[in-house]
Amino acid sequence: MLLTALVVVSLLLTTGGWVAFRGWQARTHLLNAAGLAKELSTEVVGGDADRARRTLAALQEQAGAARSATDDPGWSVGRRTPYVGDDLTAVRQIAVAVDDLARLAFPTLLRIDLASLVPREGRLDLARLRSVSGEVATADRSVRETTTRLAAVPTGDLVGQVRTALVGLRAELDRLGELTSAADRGARLLPPLLGADGARSYLLVSQNPAELRATGGMVGAYAVLRAEGGRVKMTAQGASSSLGRFDPPLRLSPELRRLWHDLPGIYPADVNLSPDFPTAATLYREMVRRRTGTTVDGVLAVDPVVLSYLLGVIGPVSVPGQPALAGSTAVRTLLSDSYRELNGRGQDEFFAAAASAVFDALFTRSVNPRSVLSVLNRSIAERRILFWSAHPEEQRVLADSRLAGQLPEKDTVPTVGVFLNDGSGAKLGYYLRFSATVTVGDCQPEGRRELRLRLVVHSTAPRSGLSDSVTGLALSGDPYTARTFVSVYSPAGGSVLGGRLDGKATAMGSGMDRRRQVTVATVEVRPGRTRTLDVTLLTQTTSAGTAELVTTPTVTPWTTQVVSAPSCEQ
Repeated sequence: MLLTALVVVSLLLTTGGWVAFRGWQARTHLLNAAGLAKELSTEVVGGDADRARRTLAALQEQAGAARSATDDPGWSVGRRTPYVGDDLTAVRQIAVAVDDLARLAFPTLLRIDLASLVPREGRLDLARLRSVSGEVATADRSVRETTTRLAAVPTGDLVGQVRTALVGLRAELDRLGELTSAADRGARLLPPLLGADGARSYLLVSQNPAELRATGGMVGAYAVLRAEGGRVKMTAQGASSSLGRFDPPLRLSPELRRLWHDLPGIYPADVNLSPDFPTAATLYREMVRRRTGTTVDGVLAVDPVVLSYLLGVIGPVSVPGQPALAGSTAVRTLLSDSYRELNGRGQDEFFAAAASAVFDALFTRSVNPRSVLSVLNRSIAERRILFWSAHPEEQRVLADSRLAGQLPEKDTVPTVGVFLNDGSGAKLGYYLRFSATVTVGDCQPEGRRELRLRLVVHSTAPRSGLSDSVTGLALSGDPYTARTFVSVYSPAGGSVLGGRLDGKATAMGSGMDRRRQVTVATVEVRPGRTRTLDVTLLTQTTSAGTAELVTTPTVTPWTTQVVSAPSCEQ
């Protein structure tokens, strides 16, 4: 939780005299603030508003005292002395950050009624959302300004404990910033998106991770949603198979064609071979328009795992003509059981009906708003909910969020992408398990940094007994061997140096996508077997000692790890 790392300011006791005394005071106040911040988090999540207000008042008192303890002439003189000056400056910045958050950000977040962000009786209160938009924007701005100030504090010469505290606070601020940024976007965008200024229509598409695609899974079904005045209802549904193939293909960028030829522009099931969701959404929207005459304002993508999360909150949901869906069984029902009982078109219709039923229940049942928000936050963090707006001004607001489903064109931290596409023509993705580790390597003379990616793929598929609808086209040559095309994206401005599969050199295709080099390896896994792909990459010029990893969401969440190294400045 935010502030926990701040207890290390006890090292200030070593600086002597008055500064030592003020350091002891700052340590005491920040220790108290850390405990109060934990309590505040628990009370806000639990909805105990009265107790949370009392805790916030105490937190503000302690944070203000810590700021005061580091703001006197003696401390200022100490900040200009050798050896301890940088540490005292850093602790001063930490105290200021804590106090700013306690005075400017936390009160606003506490005043916002989380229940207003979740539908009640089939309708979202758009007027309430608009009324809190300014407050949310203020809180978000405070967090971003605090984050920027702390990011500017040099860490190279700090004592280890202070550096650890500062880095930890930066990480917590990043997480808090994701929350306030999402709340700010939601308060600004949800009213127009949900028809406050006129009716809107959207495609709700179901991604099927049993047949992997880069953004999550093959788009097998869709529903048309109409939003007006905060109410949402389904008006039509269909299957990708009903859209047919497109000849001539829809127009693609040269980069996308070099990687995947014309496939995304020909087949609705292949629009998301690229991990760029706006590209996939634009293609799918146009395909639906050409075949049905329906033009929508945006595309919302979900997968069965999201539905299982929501069902855990709203309870079982009936699907006409099919078994009821429950949180604990939804993924198995949709991605395994249905293939034994339904044909291809029936499966697509089931997926569309299931998604519509769950969202209808979400908008009509009385549910715990905090639980729903927690589920939505988890789903967005796992990239299982994606959204694209056909309105450019709205899409610009969404562009740098996880909801947009894009890799950034510029990295603040070197970002590696690992994206998966089924190459079997089958539904074996249900049985695949993935783990990945990125290890930050040495600093290169030209200012770049080496990264080493290790991807492990394991198949839990049985050796026999699967239906033809699961084994599909068996393009790997064996109906039970899963073939996956693994696309590894370098950091922005970086490159891919090469790769090995199970320790042996392997052929890999190569291309570019938005300033990132892309390499594609073919990985085939037999039932019960494990394959390991190692790829070496280079960043652009950077001093960062860490990296970020972005992956295709799969049926079972990945196991991931980033092994950091000291900053190149140290």
